[in-house]
Amino acid sequence: MMNTKDIVDIMLEIAQKIQSEKDYITELDSILGDGDHWANMNKGFQKIVSMEEKLRGLDISNCFKTIGMTLMSTIGGSSGVLYGDAFITISKNTMGLEQIDLAKGYEILKVALEAIMERGNAKPGDKTMIDPLAEAVLAFEKSLTQGDDKQTLSRTMSEAAKRGMELTKDMVAQKGRATYRQDKGVGYTDAGAVTMYYQLEILARHIADR
Repeated sequence: MMNTKDIVDIMLEIAQKIQSEKDYITELDSILGDGDHWANMNKGFQKIVSMEEKLRGLDISNCFKTIGMTLMSTIGGSSGVLYGDAFITISKNTMGLEQIDLAKGYEILKVALEAIMERGNAKPGDKTMIDPLAEAVLAFEKSLTQGDDKQTLSRTMSEAAKRGMELTKDMVAQKGRATYRQDKGVGYTDAGAVTMYYQLEILARHIADR
């Protein structure tokens, strides 16, 4: 079970992880994109950190809504829109809830994935943030169906997200500035997939601890 406190704790840990990976993310995005992915993501998540006290006082749905609106307005560009849309969709899906159990956890990850795919007009295999998220959602669903314990579910979800991230290295980019490269980004991991993996890995660890 997770509540608002857990959600905020996860967001703060994500912010810390992203902040610590400046050089790596910037290097990746400088190869395939504008080189500003880390700066934009860090700006958005540090804004969340500054809102910690406010977020802790909200119910689950309004916490997600506020996170979504904040990321949309501070990250900027396509990532801001996609993350904002995902969290606002989750907000609508969690109205009235005081806690999130594993079944609901799967559901909100799934609706977030669907929102990002629809808004970004993208799909798994396009070499984007969708790839680790899609793999994580599939693994989550399989673990739930099998009745796995939280530790097993957490591990398989994290491993799947990592695999989805790593698979982007050999993908041909279908979205973003990498499509303008002659090699279409083949041989390089997508920076957006990496920052999505960080989030999913942290979420998975928190699932195991609850």
